[in-house]
Amino acid sequence: MGLFRRLSPRRNRQAAAPGGEPAPSAKEAREATLAHLHEFVRTRVGVEAYVEPQTNVTPTTVMLVATDGEWTRRRVPDARAAAQLAATLGIPVYDVQRTGYPQRVRDWNARQRVERRRAASS
Repeated sequence: MGLFRRLSPRRNRQAAAPGGEPAPSAKEAREATLAHLHEFVRTRVGVEAYVEPQTNVTPTTVMLVATDGEWTRRRVPDARAAAQLAATLGIPVYDVQRTGYPQRVRDWNARQRVERRRAASS
């Protein structure tokens, strides 16, 4: 009769992304993340990595910060993986619990808020 058929996982079914396209595989997602981080380091000056610890709400992440304060954040498996990633990228790595976030990140965020307000009012 199949009463519980809807509850059982279906074989050969890929989760759909919001656009209706199949979600990328774990390997594709990892490659896209690495490509993004490599591009960020290649196209910005003075990039540093800040490892953010896992919390009850978020996984361990690495935040790359450029000299002007522009930043990007991505998930990593753990702090060791973040350190290995930074070594691969050839950038210094810091533990955000020890160093805190650099002031330039707050300054960049403030500038972005001002620019968004200006764009919204025009």
